Amino acid sequence: MLSGSGIKIFSGTSHPCLAESIAKRIGMRLSKAEVTRNGVGETSVRIAESVREDDVYIVNTGCGSINTALMELCIMIHACKIASAKRITAVIPLFPYSRQDKKERSRAPITAKLVANMLQKSGCDHVITMDLHASQIQGFFDVPLYAEPASLHYIRTHFEIENLIIVSPDAGGAKRATSMADRLGVDFALFHKERKKANEVSRMILVGHVRDKIAILVDDMADTCGTICLAAQHLSEAGATEVYAMVTHGILSGNALQTIQRSTLKKLIVTNTIPQEENVKGCDKIEVIDVGNVLGEVIRRSHYGESVSKLFTEIPY
Repeated sequence: MLSGSGIKIFSGTSHPCLAESIAKRIGMRLSKAEVTRNGVGETSVRIAESVREDDVYIVNTGCGSINTALMELCIMIHACKIASAKRITAVIPLFPYSRQDKKERSRAPITAKLVANMLQKSGCDHVITMDLHASQIQGFFDVPLYAEPASLHYIRTHFEIENLIIVSPDAGGAKRATSMADRLGVDFALFHKERKKANEVSRMILVGHVRDKIAILVDDMADTCGTICLAAQHLSEAGATEVYAMVTHGILSGNALQTIQRSTLKKLIVTNTIPQEENVKGCDKIEVIDVGNVLGEVIRRSHYGESVSKLFTEIPY
């Protein structure tokens, strides 16, 4: 446990429950900050205790009113910077605008790069995030950034490894899925998909053998869940005994809950990088993993100068 000397953890308004879980993991209380908005929607922040020469961590994630949460985070960073904080780390479990990481067409913005610039210009020294949508986002920063998948411990404790196969729902997630499969020592398969347009899949081809195995689809995020549920149907038709899906960021927009409920998925396992209470009430197939322990351990190691990379193989529970 931390003594509390020299470290402060603040929470924005986007996900206070996760901030509480992080603080609890390292045996601290959340530091006091007041966040208000005036009649025209401007955000005002007051840091209610001294942060001079402290190691400051600010927790705010990319959900709900994302633009408001992002501006709130930048203002909180700036407030701590001019209050003489020694080091400021932004803890952003779901990095906002992470899907806008490249130019899709002429004159299109690279918004993830803009967000990175905003954080740095605000005075941020480090960023801690989880399972980036695209690994090249790390290149947008000149400050250290940590991305940590949180699923290995759950798989090891809930499944029989010898009957398991890890499946990527698309070629883009193959590196993530193969890395997980290698650490678990299990087989790997993937889908090749062709899209008619964004969020609409026309055809999926399975590459690999899943017959008589428990298949776990892994991805960084689930939005409308069309791809994951279609992949689950193909896996069932290919002879998989059970099909699960495991995603870090459960956005679950539109008719996602109904799509999951009607699918062949036995369970969709998501983390609480964004609030999931309403989604759990709306679909009994959803299970939530608390990542407060992992993020709390990252903060502890970062504060004391210990290795963070060990968390890729050693999940602290």
